[in-house]
Formats: sequence, structure tokens, C-alpha cells
Amino acid sequence: MIRAVLDTNVVISALLFSGPPSQLVSAWQSSRLRLVVSAPILDEYIRVLAYPKFDLTPAEIRSVIEEELLPFIESVKVIETMVPEVRDPDDAKFITCAATAGVRWLVSGDDDLLSLHHIQSVEVVSVTAFLQLLKAKP
Repeated sequence: MIRAVLDTNVVISALLFSGPPSQLVSAWQSSRLRLVVSAPILDEYIRVLAYPKFDLTPAEIRSVIEEELLPFIESVKVIETMVPEVRDPDDAKFITCAATAGVRWLVSGDDDLLSLHHIQSVEVVSVTAFLQLLKAKP
């Protein structure tokens, strides 16, 4: 099983839309992928799901979180480590979570994160690159 931290844009796209990111849902449901999150990341997932543009009720948000995410995540308590400066300070939580958990992959569609390529022991990759990696693993 591959453990990875998924940026919010990837998780929201996977859960709410069709397209390449939606393939990640079957990967985590079939235990080929384990989502690694920290409390700040989970809080952000919930906050973004509540955006008016997604038109989800509180009950629908709770259902998505409880049925589509929580059974498939590994939660880690983050240890504040030195994280190099990032253009968007909100992105630091993803790098910190991945580094704390010893996760090799951070999957993102965010150009600020993708431009880092590699940070500490974490490789920052696109959804497409990560899906290819998942397909290559038996």
C-alpha cells in the first residue's frame, strides 16, 4: 500500500467530480492507497467542502467525510519541523504532515507546491504522475 498526503484540491476533485482525480477514490477504497492527514488538513477539507459553489448541505458534508474519507485515512499528529519557505504559507501543513509521517508522496494540483518537486524526503507530484505510480504498483 502506498501512503500519501493529498492536497485539498486533489481530494475535493476526487470526491466531487469525474476526471483523473476521481480514480484516487477507488485506490483508497481498495487499500492500494492510504490517505495521511493531520488535523489542520482534515479541517481544511471540511471547510472547503462547505464552500457555497459546491452546494453541499451540512449533512452531505458529514456523510462525505464519514463515509468516503475517515475509514480510509491515517491520522498523524504533526511535529513542527523546519519547512522551507513556500509561496503560500497555507501549503506548509501538507509538507509538514508528509515529513512527520514519513510519507514519500505529496499529491497536488497546486503550482506553488508542484514547483517544489522535492522537499526534504517528500516528492511533490501531480495527480497524473501519481496515478501512473499507482498503476505500476501491483
